[in-house]
Amino acid sequence: MSDLSFQRCINPACRATVDLADTSFRCPKCGGLLDVAYDWDRLPVPKSLKHFESKWANRSDPLDFSGVWRFRELFPFAPDAKVMTVGEGQTLCQRADTVAAYVGMNPGTVYLEYEGMNPSGSFKDNGMTAAFTHARMTGATRAACASTGNTSASLAIYCAAGGGSPPMRAVIFIGSGKISYGKLSQALEHGALTVQIAGDFDDALRQVQDVSRQLGIYLVNSVNPFRLEGQKTIMFRILEALRWRVPDWIVVPGGNLGNVSSFGKAFTELKELGLIDRTPRLAVVNAAGADTFYQLYDRHGLRWNAGEFDKAKYDAYMSAMDAANRRADTLASAIEINRPVNLPKALRALERCGGVVREATDQEMLDAKAKIGAGGLGCEPASAASVAGLLKLVKEGVIAKSDTVACVLTGHVLKDPDATVAYHTADPAVFEAKLGKRGVKRAMFANRAVQVPNQLSEIVKAIELYA
Repeated sequence: MSDLSFQRCINPACRATVDLADTSFRCPKCGGLLDVAYDWDRLPVPKSLKHFESKWANRSDPLDFSGVWRFRELFPFAPDAKVMTVGEGQTLCQRADTVAAYVGMNPGTVYLEYEGMNPSGSFKDNGMTAAFTHARMTGATRAACASTGNTSASLAIYCAAGGGSPPMRAVIFIGSGKISYGKLSQALEHGALTVQIAGDFDDALRQVQDVSRQLGIYLVNSVNPFRLEGQKTIMFRILEALRWRVPDWIVVPGGNLGNVSSFGKAFTELKELGLIDRTPRLAVVNAAGADTFYQLYDRHGLRWNAGEFDKAKYDAYMSAMDAANRRADTLASAIEINRPVNLPKALRALERCGGVVREATDQEMLDAKAKIGAGGLGCEPASAASVAGLLKLVKEGVIAKSDTVACVLTGHVLKDPDATVAYHTADPAVFEAKLGKRGVKRAMFANRAVQVPNQLSEIVKAIELYA
């Protein structure tokens, strides 16, 4: 493979380089995480981000049509002939004055980056197209992941649509009862081998890494740095929608912390290449029931510290969590993760971009989700963490009412329709079964169905009263 791109350890004291074709995704010297790195001095770099506007005139080319690969000059690890695309990245970055009013910001300041428009219904396709392309480059015949749902759906689509003889087989690990049927149905429909283990996502991730090493299966979880290269393009599309104006803040839900890690890398590279003159600040929002990053960063003061982060503090926290058998527990299943694999990269991103971390309860996320939906975009519960966190940061005065903010909505509303129906239901038994047992006490913004007799006059009366 070309020496213009390679993998490199993120540890500043190590900085070992690894061949692009290596699929262990760990530094062979220190065991640290890897970046995909480039010899930018020998690569053609656009003089301006406006260069990418020309791609829209060539939408008959599948690579330029893709909202990921049309930016391939900013992550040039793959030859065009190896790229696998299913038209991912056709997403919206929509002005959201309804949400701005809800969080107490000025009109025209809040934008929602809606990743639910991807083929699998979540942001995962941005990274999966890049990881799957790398898998093709290495000659992989099987690809595996642990998943709370969205990764498995995305992997299943790319394996099913990827062609080849035989086609690449998807192997998916899920935890017991830890996946919504909306997501599980996608993995099953697209032919993935689904393995359900007795445990949660953290258990499944440990197992899939061991199995992948033992059987030589290509791993697509976000420990894979090629996944994060594709996810950088979410930020490129936000800049594109804002006419290349850098927002003041990006707010994103935090699960395995791949997104914030990739966003920090994206903006750092753009600044180093002279394509932007400043970076936005980053805000990560954990679910309160899966708040490892919030606890370590905000409560225990863990920082990247130029790569010298306090590993002993991290290990002590994890040991205490294990001793207490503390498991992630939140309705926001997409971010129900207690051991985020990309935590060091996320620390680095926050240091470089001046970041903060907050947490949101299930109640706060569901209320924010209802306000997002009332504005015209439907998202799954985890997505609404970004708006719930924004509300807190505005109340605290961390984010000014006049700041420009882009909140990332990571998944489509139909990823977990049960939570949506339960929130809006008039049936207390349904509400309690799905939400009440999770600590959700009320549905402040519920839009309940109106019960009427099967009589025309009563139906007309109800419509005149409520519509």
